[in-house]
Amino acid sequence: MRFYSFIIPVYNRPDELQELLECLARQTLQHFEVVVVEDGSKVKADQVVAAFAGRLDIKYFFKENGGQGFARNHGFERASGDYFILLDSDALVEPDYLAIVEDKLNTAYVDIYGGPDTDHPSFTPIQKAISYSMTSLFTTGGIRGKKNNMGGTFHPRSFNMGLSRQVWEKTGGFLTSRMGEDILFSIAAIRLGFKSALIPEAFIYHKRRTKFLPFFRQLKFFGRARINIARFYPDELKLVHAFPLLFTLAVCSIPVWFLVFKPFFYLGAGFLVLYILILFGDALAKTKQLNVAFLAVAAAFVQLFGYGTGFLQEGWKRIWEKKSHRETGAAIEYPS
Repeated sequence: MRFYSFIIPVYNRPDELQELLECLARQTLQHFEVVVVEDGSKVKADQVVAAFAGRLDIKYFFKENGGQGFARNHGFERASGDYFILLDSDALVEPDYLAIVEDKLNTAYVDIYGGPDTDHPSFTPIQKAISYSMTSLFTTGGIRGKKNNMGGTFHPRSFNMGLSRQVWEKTGGFLTSRMGEDILFSIAAIRLGFKSALIPEAFIYHKRRTKFLPFFRQLKFFGRARINIARFYPDELKLVHAFPLLFTLAVCSIPVWFLVFKPFFYLGAGFLVLYILILFGDALAKTKQLNVAFLAVAAAFVQLFGYGTGFLQEGWKRIWEKKSHRETGAAIEYPS
């Protein structure tokens, strides 16, 4: 049986880490260790980790803040597992998570996998709405949890990613600390010949943001990150990645068309109303909660506008900078 290493970077989130460690302590398959890397937090989680010393094979390391990508590299170097599993500290997992992964790898082995995310019944209405938006077919979130998606080959995301020790050894770990670090890592692994796949059953409950303003900042950062990925791999920038920007520009242009050419105004307004109704209906069908469905519409617009503006900001910057420029993200503050 493989020995697994859960690698969890944490930054000022001891309470969330405690909940995740509780989940790991209840795993039906216990053939693993946990490596917690504190990334320069001001609110440390060392006492939380110490409280699990008798329940988990757990290690704790503190490093200066440098971002989640380099924190994971720090964990790789200190982990003893044959197979690494990366989880964000704001994740929750079911007791059979690791058993599912082990079974899937025994059935159809892959070098690197990703799992989807969803909401938990205990989440707030806004958290559920944000989760819907980030996983919906009617936003760009819908391409993240598919085996084959409009963005090309499936690239596991580091909030729920597994990889063999060989993948880490040959890639050298995360090339950047922020700004699309997980997609860049997945691309590098796949181009080295490693096989990737989605394991739909290996899902996590992902808390994400609890308010729309931090959610907007996060998605704006994601939009910027997509341009940064293109700095390293220009061919990975697809038309679908520009959809949030095109959507943002189209929505913002609707009032202008009222003054310039009213038929276009009515056409644009009609499509916008139709899109809102589709979002609302789908969210209501998925969540079965009226208030969450209303919030989901708002979350979708926050997501698309945030991503679109970030994509435009970094894209404009990319036009004027040196083509040799590569951004590691180490000196960029990740939005809280």
